[in-house]
Amino acid sequence: MHVGLVVAGDIDSGSGGFYYDRRLRERLSARGHDVTVVSVPRGSYGRQLLAALSPRRLDLRGRFDVVVEDGLAQPALLAVNRVLRVPTVAVVHMLRSQAASTAPLAVRVAERSFLRSCDAAIYNSAATKQAGTRLASPPHTAVIPPGRDRFDLPRPSRSSVRQRAGEGPLSVVFLGNVVERKGLDTLLEGLAALDADWRLTVVGDTTVDPAYTASTRKLARRLAIDDRVTYAGRLPDAEVAAHLRRGHALAVPSRYEPFGMAYLEAMGYGCVPIATTNGGPAEFIRDGETGCLVPPESPAAITDRLAELADRETLAAISTAALSAFEQHPTWEVTLDDAVDFLEAQCQTT
Repeated sequence: MHVGLVVAGDIDSGSGGFYYDRRLRERLSARGHDVTVVSVPRGSYGRQLLAALSPRRLDLRGRFDVVVEDGLAQPALLAVNRVLRVPTVAVVHMLRSQAASTAPLAVRVAERSFLRSCDAAIYNSAATKQAGTRLASPPHTAVIPPGRDRFDLPRPSRSSVRQRAGEGPLSVVFLGNVVERKGLDTLLEGLAALDADWRLTVVGDTTVDPAYTASTRKLARRLAIDDRVTYAGRLPDAEVAAHLRRGHALAVPSRYEPFGMAYLEAMGYGCVPIATTNGGPAEFIRDGETGCLVPPESPAAITDRLAELADRETLAAISTAALSAFEQHPTWEVTLDDAVDFLEAQCQTT
């Protein structure tokens, strides 16, 4: 089949959603299907809506056997889907209305209209599917989470993970774009109250929201912890993996996380994930066993969980359990074979 894969912006950029799209493209090609990536403008919600209303708007008619649409491109697709005569399948990494409880009514209406315009949807977690169902999910759906093997690099042994647990100050890593949703401010406040020797490395793009990044630097100075916080910026995969290999804990207390690929990646190095309770992480992290779950915007919860990990025997036990849980998670090939099977089925039933 000839697949049109519609994304907002550059599919080769670095976010988790785009990584999912790239792996899906690769798996479709490996299974013998032709894939054409169609990019729509990325930017503000208003800019994408204007693109949908433009006389030169996207025309996908007559080109593909199935159109797969990244949900983040949905504002530009509202008018397009109404005239398509082939199956349309949404790949929903996150709903804007899901990530913000105070999302504007126009956003919720647009997302509902988009989901209603699709024949099927692939969700990255049960939490994302639940949010989509509350709006208006298509008749055919599948939950297909990300795979485990993003980094094709050597994994640590259990003995080396146990040994690392007893070494040096508590090494905490934050991994993700430095934006408000990821909760770096909450992490800084939680660390400031921690009665243990610790270091924090912030790995992620600091240019997405410069004002928020500046506010976190200011907060670290106000809390008198800036000498223990390093902003490493966005790094290549090999360097990200090196930080996870050296780290004791990955702490990203997001206000919302639809799945949380960074947590899973950390588990592959025995780096204990400290994840949000709001969204999909609880689907693969067992609280207190293979990681820690904390409510959003709760510095006290961060302090408490890191204090538990400052006990090196506890840290060693959870670190090795996290590595074991990672090894039981399916690979990208396995998960995306399910996605390709699902897309093939949509072509056969339409």
